[in-house]
Amino acid sequence: MALEHKVRGVDHAAFPTFDPAGTVRFYRDVLGFPVVHSICAAGWGPENHPDFIHFFFDIGNDDRIAFFYYFGLEPQHAHERGDVYAGFGPEVPEFFVRSRHLAIHVDDQDDLLEYRRRLDDSQWPVEMQIQHETIESIYTHDPNGYMVEFTRAMRPVTPQEDLDANLTIDALLDVVSAPEPTFGKLLARKAELIVDRAAAWDEAQV
Repeated sequence: MALEHKVRGVDHAAFPTFDPAGTVRFYRDVLGFPVVHSICAAGWGPENHPDFIHFFFDIGNDDRIAFFYYFGLEPQHAHERGDVYAGFGPEVPEFFVRSRHLAIHVDDQDDLLEYRRRLDDSQWPVEMQIQHETIESIYTHDPNGYMVEFTRAMRPVTPQEDLDANLTIDALLDVVSAPEPTFGKLLARKAELIVDRAAAWDEAQV
């Protein structure tokens, strides 16, 4: 039995910044996300906790992206790859470095291209524009090194694709619970689950 869904999206996602001026230029002045809230915090936390400001941008649908700027705190790592939160050495594959990102939804291709125009006219131009499966996306990095994606749906996701996604996850959980998981084992287990569940699906259609 599925648990009742009680949440209503993202209130905010929060990140540290060492460049508040660049962050405001990127999100407010280039992308057009208004500042909607800020918290000026002095003396919070233990004695060694620095004073900080926590500020929020509206990214639509009552969702927000927020940043912490800690006064007097120096950058925490020296790796050139990654972002202000996590740095990576040359031994870490690029695909892993790029895997952590924030994706922001837009309604259609016109809106996607408008954000491409705003970014390309700024010091943070679009680095990639890709169509993959059901979406088209553009990517850049903000002043803090965080990867930001703007994405639009090329078509609706079907109920059959939702069913397939759940099959895939069930197969994945089975495979990673056993030694040496591989993509091939995932596909094999998914095929087994399809066979096991086919009769129940047929009955549900009657």
